[in-house]
Amino acid sequence: MVCERLARTKSRLALARQVADFLAGLEPDEVRPAVRLLLGDAGRSVAAVSGGTVWPVLARVAGGEPAADVWTGAVDLGEAAERLLARRADAPAASALGVAEVDERLRRLGTLRGAGSRASKERALAELFTALSPVEAKYVVKNLIREMRTGVAEGVVVDALATLAGGDRAAVARAHMLEGSLPDVAARVLAQRGQPLPPGALEYFRPLRPMLAQTAGTATEALATLGGRAGIEWKLDGARVQLHRRAGTCRLFSRRLQDLTPSLPDVVAGALAGLAAPAAILEGEVVPVAADGGPLPFQELMRRFRRVRDVARLVGEIPVRLHLFDALQLGDEPLIDRPYAERWAALERARGELPTVGRAVPTTAVEAEAFYARALADGYEGAMVKSLDAPYTPGARASTWLKVKRATTVDLVVVAADRGYGRRHGWLSNYHLAARDEETGRLEPVGKTFKGLTDAEFRAMTERLRALAVRDDGTTVHVEPRVVVEVLFTDLQRSPTYAAGLALRFARIARIRDDKAPADADTIQHLRTLFAQQQARGRKDVA
Repeated sequence: MVCERLARTKSRLALARQVADFLAGLEPDEVRPAVRLLLGDAGRSVAAVSGGTVWPVLARVAGGEPAADVWTGAVDLGEAAERLLARRADAPAASALGVAEVDERLRRLGTLRGAGSRASKERALAELFTALSPVEAKYVVKNLIREMRTGVAEGVVVDALATLAGGDRAAVARAHMLEGSLPDVAARVLAQRGQPLPPGALEYFRPLRPMLAQTAGTATEALATLGGRAGIEWKLDGARVQLHRRAGTCRLFSRRLQDLTPSLPDVVAGALAGLAAPAAILEGEVVPVAADGGPLPFQELMRRFRRVRDVARLVGEIPVRLHLFDALQLGDEPLIDRPYAERWAALERARGELPTVGRAVPTTAVEAEAFYARALADGYEGAMVKSLDAPYTPGARASTWLKVKRATTVDLVVVAADRGYGRRHGWLSNYHLAARDEETGRLEPVGKTFKGLTDAEFRAMTERLRALAVRDDGTTVHVEPRVVVEVLFTDLQRSPTYAAGLALRFARIARIRDDKAPADADTIQHLRTLFAQQQARGRKDVA
């Protein structure tokens, strides 16, 4: 099986070659499902199916209560599932299901909602696992819990597709940047069969992955890094949205590319009434506002997001405001390759009555620090410092955007939790935090913390993680990597304990980021950059 071979392969070049050979042998209708399965994304639409749902189904298919030894040496629920199903007397050596049918069955699970949906999902899963061989079931389960561990991350698939597109990796990477969907790009590449990939284009109502920022210690440091040519903006404590407006239609998308339009009708109405541009793709931040117009805490906003019931009531209870900060397209003119200074000018032409974030173009470090201090005094999270000459690079964490915050924070994924003791008895309260390795796609632990949450949040998190449990060794509950948290820390240190070689010091959870997916978490590479910056600052202090 291709996933088994990939899991045993260490070389990135060899991984890409194997993926290319595999994709080249598929029928056209199999390409998109195959890429989703390779990346562990086939379960993305079935978020309501957790490890707590899957394991009892696997036990029934296997014919009884599983013995404890199925977990011995297993690194996740997928490997335990393979061992459990291998004990079936009638386990098939291979199934008759193709990747397209497996993908379709998984996607169909996401449509089962409402009364009786859990039982319907369990029946559908049982039918699927009964039809699969143990090793096939392993990788289906790994998709459901987002833990493939084969080393095939998006970059490897881009490398593979470049091989199939005549070696033009830049063209494939740009298509991915513009279209956001690697399965769709793969389908285009395979349709060309070795020919150059035609250039892609932005499309209205097809959201782009957002450009991301790196971190700087101070506004002075950020300005110097960008050569003194930068704009500085408020960093709002809200939720990022991408606004697509064409004529009388306006839709909003989250940073995870989910459609937020039904949940934010007030923002949509304001955009339709206030924008000067009849057609535009813009970016902004939605923030909850108090009666005096000042910002409210981020968690208030989460009560509005992805809600489709009681929306009218929530509009009155939790008013929000959209602040724009970038323009990606105006009319039929794409802007992402234009410098930030030009995009801001286009945004000013397009915004009409809608507000932008507060902004300045400092000429000195003193001016930049003064802007940053005012932003903090006004209740904002910090500042964004952006190179005036930089293009917009969707999906990339670029060094041309630098965030400056009161304390260093990173977004990490909870991969396990320890049982609490003392006053935290009965809770899962010491959270194991992991960052993504962008080269392998794996989540690598970089620290633990039991600090930062209220008692009510501890209780809610305990229930949430128990529903995501995939393995329990009595002390630690290992969970599906679905919960993203923003983590404050003082500094980084070298660690012989963690494979990544780094650990956070004095970490505490600042907030739960339900607006972010594990794929949005900060990377090991980003932490290494922060560590290098920390060391450089230390050397300067000593000097």
